[in-house]
Amino acid sequence: MIRNFIMNHSMRLAIFNECSKLKLLAVAETQFASMIVMLKRFKLVKQQLQTMVITEKWSCYREDDVNKARLVKEKLLDDTWWDLVDYILSFIDPIYTMLRVCDTDKPCLHLVYGMWDSMILQVKKKIYARENRMDFEESSFWDVVKQILEDRWNKSNNPLHCLAHSLNPM
Repeated sequence: MIRNFIMNHSMRLAIFNECSKLKLLAVAETQFASMIVMLKRFKLVKQQLQTMVITEKWSCYREDDVNKARLVKEKLLDDTWWDLVDYILSFIDPIYTMLRVCDTDKPCLHLVYGMWDSMILQVKKKIYARENRMDFEESSFWDVVKQILEDRWNKSNNPLHCLAHSLNPM
């Protein structure tokens, strides 16, 4: 919503371009990990986005949708919102990294089991660190995330992965 609000209006986009050398990406939702890519770009241009919404020009060119402009400004200046962006990126990063490794032309089928175990542990560690929980404690959020990951694993796992893993000399 924030990206669309800026990108779909030439004056707001011009104000952003004055504040930032980097551009906001026009990532198609069908593209691999589009939301993650967008959040990473937001982190890179955080300061420029915040500068944009506190300029005088922003106040002048927001009249066409005052409520959305106010919401965008509040979100971009809200430290709690940025903390949530950091948190999302922190626990998604191991998943994203594993998928990026597997999404290449290099042979990696034999590595999937090891990467899976490592990724699960890293995600759990990030979530538990955020929730200040010990390893043995319960976390309802972790349970939901783990279930989603396991469902995805069960959907795409096949005997070929097991065979490749068992033949891996490591």
